[in-house]
Amino acid sequence: MPKKERMLITGGNALEGEVRVSGGKNTAVAVIPAALLADEPCTIENLPDIEDVHALVDILRSLGAKVTYVPDEFMTIDPRPAESHKVGFQQARRLRASYYLLGALLGRCGRAMVAAPGGCEIGSRPIDQHLKGFQALGAEAEERGGMIIVEADELRGSDVFFDMVTVGGTINVMLAAAKAKGTTVIYNAAKEPHIVDLANFLNSMGAKVKGAGTDVIRIRGQQYLHGANYAVIPDQIETGTLMIAAAATRGDVIIRGCIPTHMEALTAKLLEMGIKVSDSDDAIRVRTLGAHRAVNIKTQVYPGFPTDLQQPMSALLTTARGTSVITETIFEQRFKHLDEIRRMGARIRVVDRVAMIEGVPQLYGAPVTTTDLRAGAALIVAGLMARGVTEIYEPEYIDRGYEHIEEKLRSLGAEIRRETIE
Repeated sequence: MPKKERMLITGGNALEGEVRVSGGKNTAVAVIPAALLADEPCTIENLPDIEDVHALVDILRSLGAKVTYVPDEFMTIDPRPAESHKVGFQQARRLRASYYLLGALLGRCGRAMVAAPGGCEIGSRPIDQHLKGFQALGAEAEERGGMIIVEADELRGSDVFFDMVTVGGTINVMLAAAKAKGTTVIYNAAKEPHIVDLANFLNSMGAKVKGAGTDVIRIRGQQYLHGANYAVIPDQIETGTLMIAAAATRGDVIIRGCIPTHMEALTAKLLEMGIKVSDSDDAIRVRTLGAHRAVNIKTQVYPGFPTDLQQPMSALLTTARGTSVITETIFEQRFKHLDEIRRMGARIRVVDRVAMIEGVPQLYGAPVTTTDLRAGAALIVAGLMARGVTEIYEPEYIDRGYEHIEEKLRSLGAEIRRETIE
């Protein structure tokens, strides 16, 4: 049996100093499959050393691609030897983003069989819009026996109208359309920074993608895509988590290597709480001088408040003066972590997709269990705030999306460690 671990945090230390953000998880899990579209090797830098990246390396190798990966340095992907178009259940279940192999393999070889993806259980995440997009390009698509199967004799550019904004659907159609014959226009496209980064990576290979970052993206398919060297953007959600942790511990932290314009929705809410936030070209400073005020938050697609930061933010709000209201519009099961934070003394009431958080003077350390990636981040924030020791069980969820998070927090003065348990 695999070893079980727990994370131990002794709270009460104000975080102080400087820390550097890792490369973006959400960009990495799109760019790595995109390298399969190239007709030459690609080298990708600034990838985070996280479980989702390791899982994708294993999947690409199983498809036959040659992958050289040196964590924290570079990854070189030679897709030319790849002959398989099938990703099985044991591989796909390791990460949600395994479904990007559908668009990448469809674009590469005209067909793909990928098992239904795994990842965190945070609510319904249907892929019907993805399949609708593939069908608009001329592919047949169906779910059968736990496998998602898409195939096309020839992919042809077309207009794709999404019924709702979908990050995954936008990325998957971009991948397939990069090799389709003719021009594809995606309407109601998602605007997230990692979609812009994927477009930049595709363009660096010779693709013709315009409009990324707006709600209309145009892709002119190319028969041949050359190799490229590319560095992914910094992680928006890690940046936000570190900002929240600095505020939660009433510290003074400078976060370097980030993109401040990606953080505007979070920065606005921290300023509303009375927290000091300042930024320069690639750094953000967060410090607390007085009491925190309660605020209301409603998650939205970018550039609104990110659903991925809702959970860490909810921990910060547990000790803010007054009552905060969080409305989760993206995922219906993204409040599971609040049951754990209640064990630490928080006063929280949840009705459907709305959480009402009444500020308390202090949280107290308790044994808690991680239920998903960002829930783990929320429990870390709560543990850093709490009096006494917080034991976080199943921290492997956190490893899916945060690179060396304990080391980074320890460098800022946190008392945090991990140990193996029987």
